[in-house]
Amino acid sequence: QVQLVESGGGSVQAGGSLTLSCAASGYTFSKLCMGWFRQAPGQSREGVAYIRDYGSTGYADSVKGRFTISKDNAKDTLLLQMASLKPEDTAMYYCAAVSGYCNLNSAFYNAWGQGTQVTVSS
Repeated sequence: QVQLVESGGGSVQAGGSLTLSCAASGYTFSKLCMGWFRQAPGQSREGVAYIRDYGSTGYADSVKGRFTISKDNAKDTLLLQMASLKPEDTAMYYCAAVSGYCNLNSAFYNAWGQGTQVTVSS
């Protein structure tokens, strides 16, 4: 069973940058399809970005051009580099994984981290 632990959240001013990390264990990391999701208070969980086992990526329109997802297979770590942050990016960010197909739909994933908070002030 895959275990996921996020880190790197924090508070930043609008226009700033943050990098989130997700350490994975319990499965061959290079074979995982992984994604980042976020949930703001009172809103449903939103897919932010995904990366498939062979490296193909996809992004929500709201973050395209500002966020970059990547996998470090040597460190079993998923990254989300976030730049030009906006107040509307404020949310709890979750890492997710599955040993198969994935996209921005949370239904594809069967392993989730506990989340890390990102707060962007104007």
